[in-house]
Amino acid sequence: MGNAFACMPRKEHRGAAAVSRSKRMGSARPPRGGAAKLTPAEEELLHRQALAMAIHQHLDAGGSMSRRIDAGGGSMSRRIGPGSTSSRRHGNLPDSVTNAKAVQIVLENLETKKVVLVHGEGFGAWCWYKTISLLEEAGLDPVALDLTGSGIDHTDTNGIATLEEYSKPLIDYLSKLPENEKVVLVGHSCGGASVSYALEHYPNKISKAVFLTATMVKDSQRPFDVFSEELASADVFLQESQYLLYGNGKDKPPTGLRFDKQQIKGLYFNQSPSKDIALATVSMRPIPLAPIMEKLSLTAENYGSVRRYFIQTLDDRMLSPDVQEKLVRESPPDGIFKIKGGDHCPFFSKPQSLHKILLEIVQIQAPGALFPGKAETLEEEEESAEKSS
Repeated sequence: MGNAFACMPRKEHRGAAAVSRSKRMGSARPPRGGAAKLTPAEEELLHRQALAMAIHQHLDAGGSMSRRIDAGGGSMSRRIGPGSTSSRRHGNLPDSVTNAKAVQIVLENLETKKVVLVHGEGFGAWCWYKTISLLEEAGLDPVALDLTGSGIDHTDTNGIATLEEYSKPLIDYLSKLPENEKVVLVGHSCGGASVSYALEHYPNKISKAVFLTATMVKDSQRPFDVFSEELASADVFLQESQYLLYGNGKDKPPTGLRFDKQQIKGLYFNQSPSKDIALATVSMRPIPLAPIMEKLSLTAENYGSVRRYFIQTLDDRMLSPDVQEKLVRESPPDGIFKIKGGDHCPFFSKPQSLHKILLEIVQIQAPGALFPGKAETLEEEEESAEKSS
């Protein structure tokens, strides 16, 4: 099973967007060779240092936080109680800290308190650090997993050949849940494919599925197809893209995908704080290509039996609002939420809005509480705090 980044229970521990992506990215080139490749141990150390800095940003604010990171045989744990203080002025704190106590949640009669967070392409469990902190403070039990070859899972991404292999840490986690326990499953970006795969294979373990600006594909559709309108068709992309990686040699099919730093910043983080962009820059991994090129087999009996919710981000340059609208139109979910001003990574750019939506979804008790096509738009209440974070 892959690595988990979890907050343990307290008892136990289109306007401009209409421009095609090929044009937006066409002038930039991927980084050329020359830089020495880091060893797995060096990569893990760099990742730990970056993540520790991001967590410390919250701890300085006096918030309570519980963390566990398992890497191989080692672990790093830290718990800071609500009594922690610092001289940092409240007005300069990130919105994910200053606004956290304003969110109310009724813990009684919840279907489940466990929220499993599934990262998108290139990311890892580390990207959810703000969301984990907020959900834990609300009394929930969030767990973030590293999919195969992601985060601090050192599997070579060039060898990942199927969506099943890529999603194995998630499937292993669900398979080991107690018989009557369910989770709320949240998938970001291409992590939506892993969520869909899990819905098909373990629908009885999932209370609700949340697609966060994610690839909510239909039966026999590939995750890549969601991006095809803006990236070009799969055949053209595989022949012409300058972002492909050939881990098994140029004479073999491409094995991965990697954008350079400028593409990442422009596509994923156009509204995100600079500190989070820096964290992502040193933590993101190459994207295994095979899982996003695989057609999913989804049935009404399994996949269709679980309530689905879609969260749209309205300033998204990676998965444009038009494409998101198409996704919910072609496969209507049980509820639609919209985050105004959110880029492709609202766990960085709009953590409070994302948190409020997740709390609302967790508390929905019965099908039909929200109807397909009914959208709610949330905006951060403290824009100045958000910008300063």
